[in-house]
Amino acid sequence: MTDDQELMTAIQSGDAQAYEAAVKKHLKSISHYAFRMLGNSKDTEDITQETFLRLWTHADTWRGEKSSVSTWLHRIAHNLCIDYLRKDKSSVTSEYLDEMEMDDRPMDAPDNTDKLTALKQALELLPERQRSALVLNHYHGFSNREIAEIMDISVDALESILARARRGLKALLLGKSSSSAEKSL
Repeated sequence: MTDDQELMTAIQSGDAQAYEAAVKKHLKSISHYAFRMLGNSKDTEDITQETFLRLWTHADTWRGEKSSVSTWLHRIAHNLCIDYLRKDKSSVTSEYLDEMEMDDRPMDAPDNTDKLTALKQALELLPERQRSALVLNHYHGFSNREIAEIMDISVDALESILARARRGLKALLLGKSSSSAEKSL
């Protein structure tokens, strides 16, 4: 029996300590994913809280032979984020840029701040499925198979979405850098 199976079996039987251990193990990853999808702390907290509430109330729906606990939780968070974004189209906020994680970039690299800001702004402009695929792939390191499972699509469809997302991101970043260069002339 794997650690995931033992943990989920304990949660399914109402073990609060196992639940706390699962939350502690996955909280940072789920919270980061929700923040990158939604762009602000309040909504991130709401989605993260709802994700872990569903861990407790729907633990019996997890199938260990189908996915890891991490993949299952990310799928729950993904679905909650998508539902939220569909309801609230004003998800892009300035708070998103204000709350960049300081450990994501070297402190002594001001150029990196500008590049990171441009990247985050461009990422916000991508369609939600493309943004989600990139966030799961590049920020969370999930495999294509795991991402396809989280997003409930085929691996081929995911690869197509990732290719479009990368092209779109490149076009947005090149467009921003060339328009910035033109403004400085």
